[in-house]
Amino acid sequence: MQATEPLIFKHLREDVPNAKQLEFFTADAKHIGYGGARGGGKSFAMRRKFVMLCMRYDGIKCLLLRRTMPELRNNHIIPLQQELYGYAYYKQDERCFIFPNGSRLQLGYCDNEGDLLQFQGNEFEVIGFEEATHFPEEWITFICTSLRTTRTDFKPRVYYTTNPGGVGHEYIKRIFIDRNFKEGENPDDYVFIQASVYDNKVLMEANPEYIDMLKALPEHKRKAHLEGCWDVYEGQVFEEFRNDSDHYEDRRYTHVIPPFTPPKEWKIWRSFDFGYSKPFSCAWWAVDYDGRIYRILELYGCVKNEPDVGVRWSPDEIFKEIARIEREHEWLKDKRINGVADPAIWDKSHGVSIAETGEKYGVYFDKGDHKRLAGWMQVHYRMTFDENGIPMMYVFSNCKAFIRTIPLLTYDPNKPEDILTSLEDHVADECRYLCMANPMKPIKAQDRQPAVYNPLESDEIKVDRYAFYRKY
Repeated sequence: MQATEPLIFKHLREDVPNAKQLEFFTADAKHIGYGGARGGGKSFAMRRKFVMLCMRYDGIKCLLLRRTMPELRNNHIIPLQQELYGYAYYKQDERCFIFPNGSRLQLGYCDNEGDLLQFQGNEFEVIGFEEATHFPEEWITFICTSLRTTRTDFKPRVYYTTNPGGVGHEYIKRIFIDRNFKEGENPDDYVFIQASVYDNKVLMEANPEYIDMLKALPEHKRKAHLEGCWDVYEGQVFEEFRNDSDHYEDRRYTHVIPPFTPPKEWKIWRSFDFGYSKPFSCAWWAVDYDGRIYRILELYGCVKNEPDVGVRWSPDEIFKEIARIEREHEWLKDKRINGVADPAIWDKSHGVSIAETGEKYGVYFDKGDHKRLAGWMQVHYRMTFDENGIPMMYVFSNCKAFIRTIPLLTYDPNKPEDILTSLEDHVADECRYLCMANPMKPIKAQDRQPAVYNPLESDEIKVDRYAFYRKY
């Protein structure tokens, strides 16, 4: 196709990238992340990078993804049609821009697992995930199997633009923020450019009120959207959960504290949620004289470095290990332990129930109250800080599964106030059973008398509330 004086050059001359976007453009690692906060210019950076790659390398094949078709159309298809008009040909049936040098920029969406099949067997030199945390980890890794090439002038890359929150939050946080890599993952392959609205000079000049809007958000949302904090984000269920090492000693405004030996007089509880292909979760709790609960130990049946993958222990293996811990651990041995568990473990439809297997090893439970919404509210009540910053639930810092999984839970979009059950909610479930077995009333918020202007009490005008005239 004959290329005319392309409109794209006009756009490239006028659109001046900011410093963080330039850093994103020049990065050449295999996995490149960008964003972290609202207003950082993520969509522009992703579109512009892919267009530049297509212009620079003849015949390169790029795939740019959003989670849903409406997002893809509004954020990329329509803007790119305007920017590339007269230069790159848009093939609508394939949602693909074909450049004069033979490069292809395919635009796709992945709304469900069935959509994954459309990418199977394809080959791309470049893949981009826009709002990457909206994609489950397994979808990202599956699509990335299409990242390959026989070219010698270009190394395949994956680009991610993202904010905190979403089903892929843990994965993106692990590889880019925590840099906690698994075997086979090379740290040199991963780079993240943290950007915020303050880096987006164009937006700040055109719409300075946007920053004021972000500043006015509640604290947890402000930290996520304005500051790009990866410990809090939109849709988080237990947004009150805090792990603040600065307050480990005074135990104020933190739920996580250093371990200590519980007094012998404190009661001990055990909570349990069974799992096989998914993790099982068992925790031990101490209860102080005020009814405050402390998660002191846990046994979490999860494959190392494989979130939400169970170790596939049989009930016999699980309860044999629980019994051993309770015999040998100094905080538990010779103690009377109250157990509470998911009522499902009493199911006998397949023969001997899981609960009966536990009894064989001297591990006993009462049936937990399975009400979900009431249970989540009890967890919220426990996590609430009083006027002195003291909660009714503490978690010892050795309880890694609780600390990792509880902040990741989000609400089910189809069931308001309930947790999305496809997430790693096993710790939360057994915690819920424990809280329902030890219910408490919500902590009363401090009474506040806001200073509100009352026109009936104006110093200038006195009004008789019972007459239709003013008194001066």
